[in-house]
Amino acid sequence: MSPVIETEEHQALRAAVAALGNRYGRDYMTKVVRGDAHPDELWAEAAKLGYLGVNLPEEYGGGGGGIAELAIVLEELGAAGCPLLMMVVSPAICGTVIARFGTEEQKRQWLPGLADGSLTMAFGITEPDAGSNSHRITTTARRDPETGGWFLTGRKVFISGVDIADATLIVGRTEDAKSGRLKPCLFIVPRDAEGFQRNRIDMELQAPEKQFELVLDDVRLPADALVGDEDAGLLQLFAGLNPERIMTAAFAVGMGRYALGRAVSYAKERSVWKAPIGAHQAIAHPLAQAHIDLELARLMMQKAAYLYDAGDDVAAGEAANMAKFAAGDACVKAVDQSVHTLGGNGLTREYGLASLITASRVARIAPVSRDMILNYVSHQTLGLPKSY
Repeated sequence: MSPVIETEEHQALRAAVAALGNRYGRDYMTKVVRGDAHPDELWAEAAKLGYLGVNLPEEYGGGGGGIAELAIVLEELGAAGCPLLMMVVSPAICGTVIARFGTEEQKRQWLPGLADGSLTMAFGITEPDAGSNSHRITTTARRDPETGGWFLTGRKVFISGVDIADATLIVGRTEDAKSGRLKPCLFIVPRDAEGFQRNRIDMELQAPEKQFELVLDDVRLPADALVGDEDAGLLQLFAGLNPERIMTAAFAVGMGRYALGRAVSYAKERSVWKAPIGAHQAIAHPLAQAHIDLELARLMMQKAAYLYDAGDDVAAGEAANMAKFAAGDACVKAVDQSVHTLGGNGLTREYGLASLITASRVARIAPVSRDMILNYVSHQTLGLPKSY
């Protein structure tokens, strides 16, 4: 079990990242989104300070920490109103997978750049006809008999940040695994690879990281584009998916903290009758409950990160799903209560909470829905039978 009280190093990291986030804040992120741009300045400064690669091995330019430290970074940036969603996919998913299973050449090619922010990598798993059923992935890799390389064919949807990523880590399956149990293979696909097309999806979500549909039309890849072993199965995939769920929880907790902070400040100052509205239990109690829910979600997130960093992938999988579930719900409720506390002001651009109504739903939907997490817990933890 992870310690309830954070180490001094963790507390120092949290304070330093919070200071960075507060220098930028929600106004900066809002300006970036409205300009259809990317938070390049914040990304670069976070990288320079060593925050983006805090989880990556020291011998490849990282901080030598784990997902626990990276989650602190994302949570505190989120609590300041300027989360960096690409942290979830680039250092957390792709960096972790390459660090654990990549060849020495792949590690030297990618990890230093992922750590210092000069390189970014997207992650492509979701498909239009597979949904939450990863076993229905149809993106197929077949061997090139002449070169020993690969041809990759398929489609992906809702893939974040492909427009700025130097490459995308694509989850496919070998040709002989079209049927039966999923045997995923992971390939590094450069953004300029021939036959690799991207189409932006028009989203209501206001975020600097855009969503894309990908089309892979016989994309020719060298043999060394494969990460790890083609027969390794689900282990390599879960090496990326567990950190993704933990980081999504951090994203949600940070966002919920930001919204709650705005609502608490407003409730202390806004007076309609004799006392500030925060003195009334109808306002104070829901905010207090939102705080409790966020703190509980954070504890499960910390447990999941601790288990993952300790190498217990099975226990980390259960905890990561629970953390993501709890944090997604806590975030949605915190944002909703914060908007309600501000009344009409909660829907204005000035106060910056209205856009979070849509954004907060992300943690309930992605990377896996809360319903599928309930399926996971009921089957894997409670041992109940499956309905599918």
